[in-house]
Amino acid sequence: MSSLTLFDTTVSSAHDGSAAVPQTRHSDSAIDRVLSGIDANLIRQHRVVVHPEEVITIPKGSVTLVYVISGALGVDRFAQETSYTSGDALLFTGRQSHSLRFSNPAFIFVSSLDFTESAAHLLNLLPDTITVRNLLESEPAIAALASQLGPNLSDNKDLCANQLGGSVVCKMMANTVLVTVIRAWVLRGCAPDGWPSSTNDPYLDRVVEAVNADPSKEWTLDTLARAGAMSRSSFAERFRAATGVSPANYVAEVRIRSAQKLLAEGIGVSEAARLSGYGSDDGFSRAFRRHVGKTPSAWRTALAH
Repeated sequence: MSSLTLFDTTVSSAHDGSAAVPQTRHSDSAIDRVLSGIDANLIRQHRVVVHPEEVITIPKGSVTLVYVISGALGVDRFAQETSYTSGDALLFTGRQSHSLRFSNPAFIFVSSLDFTESAAHLLNLLPDTITVRNLLESEPAIAALASQLGPNLSDNKDLCANQLGGSVVCKMMANTVLVTVIRAWVLRGCAPDGWPSSTNDPYLDRVVEAVNADPSKEWTLDTLARAGAMSRSSFAERFRAATGVSPANYVAEVRIRSAQKLLAEGIGVSEAARLSGYGSDDGFSRAFRRHVGKTPSAWRTALAH
């Protein structure tokens, strides 16, 4: 088997569903705050021609942005392969490894990124994989930019190479593509309910971010109110008025979403319960069934099929 290592990915000549999320309307100012906080260092990026039967492995722990310049690719997920074609963009946030497979020649852009310390908590707001179909149509300028970034490994031409300040410019352009892909994902209604907030209240936004960043924490009305720098009484009233749900119900929803992601990644039921903030398997199973309609084991089985 031949292989070619491409910084954080490997191309090899080997043969070898997350739950639907409801469409929702998000606050423009809340989205702006999240997008403005995104800042990633550029590790490496390139454009590469991939040949039939080759496989690119996106390793766990790597934040990787992929744009299909031409051709098509398939992504293995939950024992099924989903196809993406020219103009599509994918962002892998590194919670698990993925394999990109090619049955025909393709030309793709691959960017390896590292969220800065100040922005690292925002990764917790994102799922394992973000996909934006036909970015070329909705954001033609950004698609054109992605088609030119990084060296072409077949001819070694690089838009930023050997230019004064080139590394700074390339980082800015890579962040522009990254933020645009996330923004397009949100605007198409793909972000889960409550992401990042349905309020225009920065104090409540702070609470929402804290719960999403650490759903396993023992959240009480007191700790939630403290996270928002509010009194218990004013916090509960403002939270329900802004989101339409009680703080306790919101925490429960976030925990169940966290558990779904863990179960989809192959984590056992007991471990998923613990990591999502539940003290017992029975309590977790009851909460999961109440929100999802199935037990955790039944939901994971259905997802795999």
